[in-house]
Amino acid sequence: MKKNELMQYSCPLGKAMAALGSKWKPIIVLVIKDRKLRFGELAVRINVISRKVLTDQLREMEADGLVIREEFKELPPRVEYSLTEKGLALLPILYQLEEWETKYHVYDPEKEKDCKMIMESKKIQKIVI
Repeated sequence: MKKNELMQYSCPLGKAMAALGSKWKPIIVLVIKDRKLRFGELAVRINVISRKVLTDQLREMEADGLVIREEFKELPPRVEYSLTEKGLALLPILYQLEEWETKYHVYDPEKEKDCKMIMESKKIQKIVI
């Protein structure tokens, strides 16, 4: 079911999942937290996402009322992102999801990579959350 199809229903869980449905949106929320970050800072902190996908995700999150995009009319152009009250309310929920996964997940180092360290080609890049 696509996002716009989910939004047609009045089910609160369906609407919440439509707003957070991608794998990147919860990560973006956790990276922004309670601060303002410029686009470039977000791109560096989540270096495994392309700039196009990051841009698309931020636009969707703005449309869903999760982030505020503040544009400054200066040269070079500057844009800062921060969470709305609705976005900030997600933080405790996402922290609980992390705790749930930590409690019930059995880590197999031979099959999995640590979520803080992602291998990309021969170069190791870290996600800074």
